Order: sequence, then C-alpha cells, then structure tokens
Amino acid sequence: MGFLSKLFGSKKETKVVEVEPIEFNGFLIYAESISEGSQYRVAGRIVKHIDGEVKTHRFIRSDVLSSQDDANQLMLKKAKLFIEQSGSSMF
Repeated sequence: MGFLSKLFGSKKETKVVEVEPIEFNGFLIYAESISEGSQYRVAGRIVKHIDGEVKTHRFIRSDVLSSQDDANQLMLKKAKLFIEQSGSSMF
C-alpha cells in the first residue's frame, strides 16, 4: 500500500481554523496569517456587506514575523489603515 500511496500521492489533512472577525467602521477584518516554515506571513481578508452582496478583499503582505500573534496584530493594524484610506472603493 505504501508504494501506491507514493505513486498516486497521499491525502494530507488540512486544518480548518475558524477566525473571529474584528469589526471596524462597518467592515469585518479576518486576520489569517500564513505559516512559512518557522515564520508567519501577514495576510487576511476584509469583508463588507454592500446592497445585500458580500464583498471580500483578500491580501497577502510581504511582511513575515516570528510570532503568529504578532503577524495577526500587524495585519489588523494595516487593514484598519487601508480601510481608513480606501473605504468601500477597495472593492
């Protein structure tokens, strides 16, 4: 069986983590840092309901930090600044 799984690839389990959004000026911010080795890349989503439709802006930054909490905190800070500068025009 080991040979066949190597030949056809084995299925790896992926963890689905529920992220609690932070509300800011009518937008929902989801901090979803990406693990890269021993570091975490700043990433996330900004979501807003506009005219009954859910609009989502996903972004991944070049910033990498050693702590997942630090990466998520920086994401929130950058997302708030982006919302203040762009508002709904980001969609």
